[in-house]
Amino acid sequence: MVDLTELMENEVFMAFASYTTIILSKMMFMSTATAFFRLTRKVFANPEDCASFGKGENAKKYLRTDDRVERVRRAHLNDLENIVPFLGIGLLYSLSGPDLSTALLHFRLFVGARIYHTIAYLTPLPQPNRALAFFIGYGVTFSMAYRLLKSRLYL
Repeated sequence: MVDLTELMENEVFMAFASYTTIILSKMMFMSTATAFFRLTRKVFANPEDCASFGKGENAKKYLRTDDRVERVRRAHLNDLENIVPFLGIGLLYSLSGPDLSTALLHFRLFVGARIYHTIAYLTPLPQPNRALAFFIGYGVTFSMAYRLLKSRLYL
């Protein structure tokens, strides 16, 4: 069993914790951004959400889609699809004893790619900007998984 103080002295784990905090904060921001765009554009997905704007037929006009709201929502969903695997694989990778500089490269590339992906999605920048950012982040997670499977796990 690992002592908590021992874990807190593990530089790779602390780097992972730092970059995870950054990327989770960014993901939390995306849910707030989605809510902001829904409120400012008066676009809702559920009838109960638009009750304060009227009742009956008057409220139904707010049950619609909006390109800007959908763009932010899709960027948030893409975060969920990519950050969750990074969290699991990155945790195992950080505890497997990798070189600090290699781990930092993985963590920084992933966080940078996800932030750039969001910028490319919301601006929107022309392709292949968003695709490159996606594949860099995906490649980083795959690289950590490969290194973990190759060096530490028994199959």
